[in-house]
Order: sequence, then C-alpha cells, then structure tokens
Amino acid sequence: MTTRGSRSEKVKRIFQQFDSNRDGGLNREEMASLVVAVNPRVKFSDEQINAILDEVFKTYGDFIDGEKGLTYDGLLRTYDDGAGDVDRDFDALGLELKPDSGADDVASSSSIADERAVAVEPAKKQRTAAWAASPNHGIVFDDTWKVVDDLEILIKRLKTKQVKDGKMKGDNGNNTDVFSDAGWSRELGPSSEEKRVVWEESGHDYAVFVKDLGVLRTRADGARSREEAFDGHMAIGRVLYEHQLYKEALVSFKRACELQPTDVRPHFRAGNCLYVLARHTEAKEEFVLALEAAEAGGNQWSYLLPQIHVNLGISLEGEGMVLSSCEHYREAAILCPTHFRALKLLGSALFGVGEYKAAVKALEEAIYLKNDYADAHCDLASALHAMGDDENAIKEFQKAIDLKPGHVDALYNLGGLYMDMGRYQRASEMYTRVLGVWPNHWRAQLNKAVSLLGAGENEEAKKALKEALKMTNRVELHDAISHLKQLQKKKLKGNGGGNGEEAFIIIEPSKFKTVGERTTLRQELAIALDVRAFQRITRLSRCDVELLKKEMTENNAPVSYSGAGVPEKSIRKASLEVILRRLLNFLKPETFVGAVKAINQKILSVLDESELGRVDLGLFLAVIAPICGGTPEKRKRVAFDALLWRPANEDSTQIQKGDALRYIKLLRAIYIPSHGMSEILEIHGESDSTMVSFTEFLGMFDDPEWGFGIMSGLVKLESVDRNRHGNHVCAVCRYPVIGSRFKEMKSHISLCSQCYSEGKVPPTFKLEEYKFKEYASEAEAMKDKCMWFSLHSKSSSPS
Repeated sequence: MTTRGSRSEKVKRIFQQFDSNRDGGLNREEMASLVVAVNPRVKFSDEQINAILDEVFKTYGDFIDGEKGLTYDGLLRTYDDGAGDVDRDFDALGLELKPDSGADDVASSSSIADERAVAVEPAKKQRTAAWAASPNHGIVFDDTWKVVDDLEILIKRLKTKQVKDGKMKGDNGNNTDVFSDAGWSRELGPSSEEKRVVWEESGHDYAVFVKDLGVLRTRADGARSREEAFDGHMAIGRVLYEHQLYKEALVSFKRACELQPTDVRPHFRAGNCLYVLARHTEAKEEFVLALEAAEAGGNQWSYLLPQIHVNLGISLEGEGMVLSSCEHYREAAILCPTHFRALKLLGSALFGVGEYKAAVKALEEAIYLKNDYADAHCDLASALHAMGDDENAIKEFQKAIDLKPGHVDALYNLGGLYMDMGRYQRASEMYTRVLGVWPNHWRAQLNKAVSLLGAGENEEAKKALKEALKMTNRVELHDAISHLKQLQKKKLKGNGGGNGEEAFIIIEPSKFKTVGERTTLRQELAIALDVRAFQRITRLSRCDVELLKKEMTENNAPVSYSGAGVPEKSIRKASLEVILRRLLNFLKPETFVGAVKAINQKILSVLDESELGRVDLGLFLAVIAPICGGTPEKRKRVAFDALLWRPANEDSTQIQKGDALRYIKLLRAIYIPSHGMSEILEIHGESDSTMVSFTEFLGMFDDPEWGFGIMSGLVKLESVDRNRHGNHVCAVCRYPVIGSRFKEMKSHISLCSQCYSEGKVPPTFKLEEYKFKEYASEAEAMKDKCMWFSLHSKSSSPS
C-alpha cells in the first residue's frame, strides 16, 4: 500500500531528479524535461509543452519561487490535485525509494505517555506526509503535533488488537479493485492500489478507542485560541481519514466546520468522508458549501477549486445527476487543463447521457495526458462502439485489458461488442474471463449462456443458464430457459446463420390484414411499441401527469429570448435534470441515469437543435405529457396547459395555431421515427397567429394522419403489455407471448407483438394473405372460442 509518507518521498525524488541546478526550484526548462520524461509515449510539440507549462505556472503561482521556478511543495500540490500520477511517474523514471528504517514496528503499550518517547521517530516520518507538509493543509501549531502523535499511538494500538483478534480485514467481498477507478483524486478514499480497510466497530476495543479519541478532541477544544482548536480538529480528522476511519474523521471535520464555517477545507474534507460512506446527498451539500467558500475567498483557494468541482461532480453522479456533474467536470478541466481525471470523468459522464461524440473528444484528451489510463481506454471503447466504430473500439478495449488484465468493465463490454458482431465464441471467452475475476456476476453468466447458444453449443448454454439461475431468480432467466427448450424441440437452424435463432420470412405490409375493429394495424403497432419502449426506459408512465402541472405552478423559470426574438422559459439541461429528478423521485440513481440518457437522446437533442445546452421548459413538458401516467384526456389537457404556460400564450385560454402546429410536428418528429426528419424540417416558419381553443387543439392532436393518433394504441399497450397467454409461444421467436397475442385465423399460428409489428412469419406458413386477430388476454381468446363452438353447434343442429 502506498502511504502518504512514501508518496511524498516519491515526489521528493522526482523533484531532485529534475532540479539539475540544485536551487530548490524547477524552472521552465527543468519542468519541460519532467513532463517529457514521464510521458515517454507522447510526442509533444513545443506549443503543447509551452501551453502545459503556462497552465502549471499560472495555476500554482503561490508555489513559484522567483526565477528558481516551482518548489517541491508546488510539485506535491500538482499531484494532490490529480494533475499527475505519482506512482506512474515514479515507475516511468525508474526511480527507487530508500529502504524503510522499520521504525513503525513499535510495541504496543498500555499508556500513551509511555509510548510517546518511542513514537517520536514515526511521528517525524508522518510529518513528511503530503498533507502535513503543505502550506495550505498542514499543521500550524506545535501542540497539535502532540495530539497527532497520541492519536497515531491510539490507532496503532487498536489495529494491533483487531488484527490479533482477527476482526480487522480488507474489504475484498465486492471486488472493488476490479471496477473502473471513478477517477477522483485520492482525497475521496483509498486509491485503486489500496485495499479498503474494514474496522470492527462493535467490539470493546473500538469503544475504548472512541473514548480515548474523545479525550483528544477535548484537548483540541481546550486550545488557547479558536485557530489552534481548528488546527487540532482538522489534524485529527486527517489522521483518521488516512487510516480509513471515516465515521470518526467526519466528526472531527464537522467540528472544524463549526469553528470556522467560511473555511473551505473542513467542508471539502467532510464531503469526502460522506461520499466514501455512501451518503451522496450530504456529500454534495458539503462540496457546495466548499465551492461557495472557495469562490468567496478569492485566489486563496484557487488551487483547490478544480478538485472541489471534480468531487462535487462525483457526488452528483452518486445521486444519478449526470448532466449536472458534466458541468462541474467541465469547469475543473477549464481551471486545470492538465487534470486528466476531470477529463476522463467528463467523457464517462457524457457517454452516460448518450453524447458520444463529445465523450470521445474528452476521453481522447484524458488519454493524451495519461496514456496508461486503463479506465479512459475502456470508456473510449464503449463510446466508439456506440458510434459504430467497432474496429477502433476493439483496439481500445484491448489496450485497457493489456494495462489491467482483470478489468471487468472492459472484458464485459468487449464481450457485448463481440455479441453484437455475431462473434459468439469470442464473446463467451470474454464472459468466462469476467467470471474468473468476479464469479457471482450473474449478467456475465447469462450473457455467456446466450453467446454459447449463438455459437450453437446448446448443451453448454443450458449449463451456463442453470448456473445463472443459481445466482439470481429473475423472471427473464426463466423465460430464457423456456426459450432454449422451445429451440431444442424445433431444432430449426437460424435464418441463414446457423446460430440457433428461429428462421423467418418478412411479409410486405399489404398482405397483413386485420380481423375485427380492435386489432391494431401492423405499422401503428410498430410505432406504439417504440414509444412504449421509451416509456419503460424513462419510467415516465409511472409519473402522474398532474405533477407536470405542479411544476408549472411552482417553477419560476426565467424568461429569455431566442435568436428570433421570441420569449421563452428556457433553462439549462442541468436545471431540467433537477426537475426530472423531482418527477421521477421513485427511481434509484442508476435507473435515473438511464432515463435521463434516453430523454436526452430522443427529446432534448431535438429541442436543443442549436446545441447551446438550453431547452424551452414549456415545450418540454408538453412533449412528455402524452406519455406520462393518467387518462388520455388528462394528458392532452396538461399538454395544452403547458403550451398556454409559455410566455407567448400566458394569461390566455387559447394558443396560437402556429404554436399548436409546431408542437404536433415536434411530437411526430420525436416519437414517430419514420416521419422524424422530413417533418422536423417543416417546423420552422409556422407563423399562423389564429387562436385555437382546447377543443380545436384536441381535433388537431387526434388526427390519425397529421396528429398524434397513435396515442390510443399506446394506451392499449400500457394496459396489456404484462399479460401472459398461458403456454402460447411466438411461432417466430419461440419466446412466451407477453402483451397482445396475434393469431393468424387460417394457419392458427400465434405471433408476439414485436414479430407481428415487424411482419415476421415462419417460412413454413406461406400464404397469399394473412388475417390476424388480436387478443389482449387469454380470457378474450377463450370467450372467442366458446362463441365459435356455440355458432357451429347451432348451424349443425337439425332444423
């Protein structure tokens, strides 16, 4: 484990290596040599080197000693702020630390006073730690060192007892070392090289430790001045934090906040503790306070601003607020252009909300600054795959795996890429490697089964599925096993691929006829299914449409003017995300991220056509109203009210016809892909100022040709898409039929909604014309059957 002491020693060795004139500073020439030497794979131009040096000397101006250049403390600060990686640079330079004197092996004793004399040497070594040596974070008062020395002894005593009793352990249960490094500086918790230590907090030894710690806190409180008390609590907090005693460290930082509420440091440290303790909302609040204090404090805290933005962004991501986090990562990268972690986090967050092109740019910047950044290579690969550049995506995934052979994200995602390409054997190999690192990864186990199935290895696929079922009892696994059984029964080859999929032929739409008024047309169903899938991803169907009215009543969105001089209630995407969080407050953070991504890609990309990052709030609420929860009448009413709420129509009971037409065309462009681009081009220039009432608006909305007539089909899907139809399976995909069942009246085959909407039928059922009847439930089918038997029995009875 890399301790703070050894870390500062490494920085000192790096500093001495490049301080060629031994004047205690790195001038521009020496600093340039350092940058080039620690990035052996990068070929810098003179302009790039000068830009990096300008930024370093500007950002760390407080650490520049005249003509001598950047001091040791300044170089240490650049590493603390995440602008470089100490361990990587140290290894790249081929340097070695001097052997440790072994002074840490101090025997435990019953009395702190007895131990203090023995502990002097380790305490001195501790004083070389990065945080203690720093002019901004270090210890100021001599009496604070006595408290720190005594605290180190208390912690050592507790550690010795817990190790002896077998209570203290590293937290290896969650495979934390194989996940992507979230990219924050080591201020937020143990680094990726360190193991998380789990202290046993319920025993007698820990209770004694907390009691003795209370005595030290009382000593700090009893200091001669408020400043010295603050110094004491900050130092206690830092030592506890270093030893991963986060709950106790938080108590000290909170006390420091009380002593000096406008000081940035205790809020920043408290936020770090809260994040590690998974209290993300509280962490965010502390980072916001730190940010406000730093911005109010002038240049004093400028060196810390980038890291506050980064850690605030990370805590916002913990809440699922990815659009908001992007703003802070971007700000950190602007303040410190060499902050490769901020750029990586920005790229990952942009990928998370579906902005792939911008994500690729940020991730490439991060890799340019740190070529061996495995997590950045992994996320760049994912973004490239999303953009369809699979060849380069494979190369980037492979780079991530070469740098970190147990990189679960890279292995798992590369498996998915191979699946998409139809390279099932390679995909199963990747999932096998994932399971080698993380044996209980049920999704990898399920995907391994599917890839084996694709490769035609049915027996192996069945074994893998059973293993997945042991890990989790999710309904999709039962459906997958049922599907596999159906395939084995039929033993049909794939559609030209021999990969285990059912063969099918696609029939032209004109040959698909419907029986009965309630049977949905194939083309309409395809559109409704697409919108329903969007509802499921975003969970907007679980959001009562009345909540949108509440937002309009309570939201004081500022009125701004577009390029055409039209007033609108325009807000930034990050502010819109806050509104969405209120509307979808029932979602877990990770599910909310998926919802925001879908909304950003499908809706915001159309509404923010100028790419300024701003959206007309009234128009947005009107666009989502039809797919929210509530009766169709309520949804349409709220959509109309949202258009009324816009500045152009406020204080009126009617809206301009031009606005209504533009809204309908937007709806169709967003939700009806086949009409999207052609109609979006016609949206501009709607200037009909005739006023329309709600009744007239309904006529426009419900028009089957030019309105949003598919809403009736969508409402039907909402009510039946969980219905199961007994033992009926789809004749094409062989999955159990869920939702509506479409029965062909002559051949009596059944199709699921998806296969029916795509016009798929088994090749053995070639007909001149297909007549389908839709059954929403098995009860409807039984009723139909009874009526058929009744009619036939009457017709066959003697007259």
